[in-house]
Amino acid sequence: MSLPVFKVGPGELPGPGDVVTVTGPEARHAVTVRRLAPGERLELVDGSGTRAVGELLSGTKDSMEVRVTGVVSEPARRPRLVLAQALAKGDRDLLAVETATELGVDAVVPWQAQRSIVRWKQERAAKSHEKWVSTVAAAAKQSRRALWPEVLPLAGTPELAAVLGQPATAGLVLHEEATASLADLAGQGDAPWADAERIVLVVGPEGGIGPDELQALTGAGGRAVRLGPEVLRSSTAGPAALAVLSAALGRWAGTTG
Repeated sequence: MSLPVFKVGPGELPGPGDVVTVTGPEARHAVTVRRLAPGERLELVDGSGTRAVGELLSGTKDSMEVRVTGVVSEPARRPRLVLAQALAKGDRDLLAVETATELGVDAVVPWQAQRSIVRWKQERAAKSHEKWVSTVAAAAKQSRRALWPEVLPLAGTPELAAVLGQPATAGLVLHEEATASLADLAGQGDAPWADAERIVLVVGPEGGIGPDELQALTGAGGRAVRLGPEVLRSSTAGPAALAVLSAALGRWAGTTG
């Protein structure tokens, strides 16, 4: 069984044999909620790719001491997988982000699409963005990740088009009327992302991507693709496509994923 994971700040992980003091909510969760006892093993991650295995020495309500027994660094994988997820009602966008994090996505972009019913108005934008960050954090710990996805700022369609137009970027826009199949492209030796540093996967809202938006995104370099004959919800489409890409890229082969 995998060890429980707790987050520490950047630069807080010492070397093997050293003792680190963890305070605040993470220590409280370990000692009070998980009820870990001295002698039990756990993992500490910094969210930037460093993972330390340690042994709990002692714990109080808001603090715990951990002796580090080993440290490993997990490098970022290439190409990066970026999910541009349209805002959706009923927290379906959060469900998509949560599942995408568990599947290994490297970054997420909240997208204010034309047909998004949910709107991040100025007074609630920071709070809504923080909710996405908290969702990613919880999913990253659940899936035992050492390198956590970045939650980028809210983007409108012009900003998203600019992302797709960046050098070494392969943009894939999920659209039910597209003729190209993502699975077929993934099986080709010359897949459109063969030389890309990042793959940006765009998922529209429940009402779909508008014609003007589709033209803007494909005009910036994105390619319209479909998953299959079924029409998936906004919360399902992104994770399903990420699974196809992860398999095609070899992320799930052997010990690479």
